[in-house]
Formats: sequence, structure tokens, C-alpha cells
Amino acid sequence: MPVQPLTELIRFVRSQSPFYADLYAEVPDRVTELTQLPVVPQAEFWRANTPRDNRLLTGPLDEAVVFKSGGTTGSPKFSFYTREEWREFTGAFGAGLLESGLRPGHRVADLFYAGELYASFTFILDSLHRSPVANVRLPIGGAAPLESTVHTLEQFDVEVIAGTPTTLCALADHLVTAGRQLPQVELLLFGGESLYRDQEPLLARAFPNSRPRSVGYASVDAGLLGCAVPGPDPRVHRAFTPYTAVEILDEESDEPITEAGVPGKVVVSDLRRRLMPVLRYPAGDRAEWTGTGPGHFRILGRSQEGVRVGPVSLYTQDVQDLVRAADVAGRVTGVQLVLRHRDGRDALLLRLASDGDPAGLRELADMIGKQLLADRPSFADAVGAGHIHPLSVEWVRHGELAVNARSGKLIRVVDERLGS
Repeated sequence: MPVQPLTELIRFVRSQSPFYADLYAEVPDRVTELTQLPVVPQAEFWRANTPRDNRLLTGPLDEAVVFKSGGTTGSPKFSFYTREEWREFTGAFGAGLLESGLRPGHRVADLFYAGELYASFTFILDSLHRSPVANVRLPIGGAAPLESTVHTLEQFDVEVIAGTPTTLCALADHLVTAGRQLPQVELLLFGGESLYRDQEPLLARAFPNSRPRSVGYASVDAGLLGCAVPGPDPRVHRAFTPYTAVEILDEESDEPITEAGVPGKVVVSDLRRRLMPVLRYPAGDRAEWTGTGPGHFRILGRSQEGVRVGPVSLYTQDVQDLVRAADVAGRVTGVQLVLRHRDGRDALLLRLASDGDPAGLRELADMIGKQLLADRPSFADAVGAGHIHPLSVEWVRHGELAVNARSGKLIRVVDERLGS
């Protein structure tokens, strides 16, 4: 599918999608620059993007593949791709795998997760299939027993393992505990979450001849985001031009950032998708331009739209809605999600502000914690598997919540992991 001119794409989207028609009601008829468009409000985007009575899609749902991203059970997030869109998505990402270190003849084990409408396993397998270099694909999956996985890796002399850092570390721990190594593994392609320095020694003990590299930067909702850039920093990627346009915007004003080294939120526009248009969509991450090459940027962690705790995704709006529903007495005056990393695992702290009267706050915290785990069972599963620390909740006075130093606005997500 050729990349379509922006003016034609905007004309089509606003005429066929009720959501975008409303969003662009005040936008001039002729649009030649992305900056003429408003940034998509994520909460409204997902309210419009439902299995029934969908107001976001540009046509009927009669030919597509459907995936689910990190919503709660009460608010699932679905993404739709036509056959041709999925083919081009995985083809472009597959070409980018060469920058991640994929070489002709590599034997690659796909340990990402499959089933329940999740995309990562299928996405990586299809990207490998459409990569321009020959490779041998072993679709093992992330839920296979570790000993079975090790047996397959040894049987086929696998040289490349692709999976989340959580899965790679669990596999490495299994090997180290058993006093074993897989010296034939050359490349560990990680994705879906950050790899931290304190996890690297464990991986090196299990895979002594391997290099950890980013598999690339993409998401099932936002699409293509960044191709890995060879070098010492696995956080650096380059935009998938011309398929998508990546912007870094000021988190307060939404003004584009062009200067290197200035953090902002990542916003993506997909210039090829038509069934489920993605135009100036917040990807949920923070980044900065590096100035080292055209379109090169460094991922800095999650933005205010969402969090990633180990292998688990959460939307901040979902958490706020959950707290509001549980807080029938109106005790909570502010909600902040704090991300930390210790002992090789991520941790989520839910920081709640109250009016200062301690009566009943412990019970309310317990209720909120139990409801979050019930609504996002994958969080409880990850805790049970030892992949992340248990959820913790703390109460503070409103003035103790972190705020933006310039604007004084509440910071919804505080990511303290960057130095890990």
C-alpha cells in the first residue's frame, strides 16, 4: 500500500470516521501539515473505538485482524488492521530487524506472548517471516514451560531469542539455577518493556556470548514507532519514515520540540492505515531527539497516558476511573502512579492524596488495590510469577503529590526507574 498524501488521507478520515469528523470540526478544509491537526484525546479515542457501534473506524468490520492492548477487563482496548495494513506493518518492522542484528540464516525463537487477542507473538513471527533475510522461525511462545523451551533452544542451536525482558530474565534465572548456559545464543532481542542495567549480569551468566538489543519500537494501537539504531544505547531508535511520522511534543503545551535533549511525549501519525486511523496519537512514552541522525530519538519511559510495569500495561485513565468508582465518599483528592525498579523487577506504587482524616483510608486502599487486580488480572499473574513486585498503595496530603515545576499541574505518572 503506497503512503498516501496527507491531504487525501485527512479528507478520507474526516468524511468516513464520525470520531475524526467531530475532532476536526474546526480544522480547515485543506490540511497540509500535521501540526494543523489537534492531538488525539486518548480517552475519547477509546470510548469511540468499541466492538459495537464503533465511531472511530472508517468502514464496516468485515475484513480485519483484531488485537487487544492493555485496557482493564471493564475497559478493553481493541485495535483493527486490514490484511494489507498488517502485511505492510510487519513487512516494515521485519526490514528493521536487520538494524537489530538479524542476519541471514539466524535461528530465532519467538518467546513473546500469544492468545487472548494479544499481538506481540504473532507480530514478531510475521515480521520475521517478512524480513528481507532468510531465517528459521521457532514459534515457542512466552507461556511454554521453561525446561521445554530450553530443550528446543538446544535442539535447534538457536542463535536469537526474542521476548520481553521479563521472559528473558526468567529463562536466564532457570538456566543459572540449574548451573547451565546457552553459549550458542548470539542475540537477545527484547521488546515491550525496558531492559535495565541490573538485569544484564543475569542474562550474561546464562547467555555468555549474547548481546541484548532492542527488537524495535512498535505498539498494536499506535503501529510503527521506531527502528533500532545500532550502538551502545538500546533506547535510541529512528522513525519509520515514510510509513509513520513521529513527533515529540511538550507535555504541557503540545508544541513540537525540535531541539535535541529536550524531553517530551511521543505522538505518532500512521500515513498508511485507513480502517482505524491513527493521526497525532499519543503513544504513551516520553522521548528526546538525540541529534545524532535524522529522526533519531531516545525513549525515556512512559508518559502521562500510561504505564508499563514489567510485562503489564496500564492506562492511567483506567486507574483514575477505578479509584473514582471505589471512592464513593469523595476522600481521594489526587491520584499518582509511581514506577520504581529494584532487585531486577519493576514496582508500581499507587499514591493517593486525601483530606487528612485517616479514618477508613486503609480499608479504602485495600478495596482499590483488590479492584485493580481484579480488573487487570495480568498484573496479579505477573506478581505471582515473581516478574514484578506486589502493588503498594500509600496515602499522602495533596501538597505532597509531585507537580510540574513550571505549570504547577499534577504529574500523573512519576517514573523513578530511569537511573536503574
